[in-house]
Amino acid sequence: MGRLAIIAGRGVLPRMLAAHCAQQGTPCLIVTLNGFSADWMQDHPRIDARFEKLGELFEGLRAQGCDRVVFAGGMNRPEIDPTAFDRKTLALAPRIFGQMGRGDDALLRSIAEIFAGEGLSVVAAQDVLPALLASSGLMTRKAPSADDLKDISRARELVAMLGAQDVGQGAVVAQGLCLGLETLQGTDRMLEFVARTAQGLRPDPNGARGVLFKGPKPGQDRRMDLPAIGPGTVERAQAAGLAGIAVVAGGVMLLDRKRLLALADEAGLFVFGVAPEADPAPNPGAKDG
Repeated sequence: MGRLAIIAGRGVLPRMLAAHCAQQGTPCLIVTLNGFSADWMQDHPRIDARFEKLGELFEGLRAQGCDRVVFAGGMNRPEIDPTAFDRKTLALAPRIFGQMGRGDDALLRSIAEIFAGEGLSVVAAQDVLPALLASSGLMTRKAPSADDLKDISRARELVAMLGAQDVGQGAVVAQGLCLGLETLQGTDRMLEFVARTAQGLRPDPNGARGVLFKGPKPGQDRRMDLPAIGPGTVERAQAAGLAGIAVVAGGVMLLDRKRLLALADEAGLFVFGVAPEADPAPNPGAKDG
């Protein structure tokens, strides 16, 4: 088996994967795109690439003995300079730009097909590091109330509708009312919007404070862009006045799990893993982890 290329975006996930590879003795290569870098990358073999130079990227990966790639971390849709295209990118441009007006899953599927066509398998971050995936049941001291469970069910319905249109993977619901839906701006921006706008929108000031629900899109290609939460998600959920966070067990990554759960306990928020294809049960179950 050859080297694993980690195409690194923002956040802790690329660093976590690189550290895991180092611990396991798995050779890896960090790939940065369009000038993005971070201090931790200095400890690993690395190449820099540009979106406009895919031919150079593929040649570089083969020269480094890579046969697999994993996309990790946040990545914005890039501003691309067509005048800088190399021959390979020019040939691939119709396929790539044909997906730019669609959702992330459609675009990322197309990218995965392009890499596969170059003999490079796209693997999932959770296959490299299975411990990333959320477990089922309660993960914190605080448990969701019966009203919170109703809000989780409602938020899950909304996320299923969003996902069916390849739009987003998260929603915030309080007392049955939708306070926010995730779009291209992402979960952090949605939670910041809720924090700014939701005060006074909950019908009962003493009722359920609301929940964030995160889950994968129906039929999503789970090799890329699997939903994730991290410590920052907990901090923003607290700032938005929410009671907790619910995620699909086995379908959402928990980044920096130990710190995430510790922050949730400190804030009095719950983190709850719901079954992949069923609404949460009335009894949230025993604490996990």
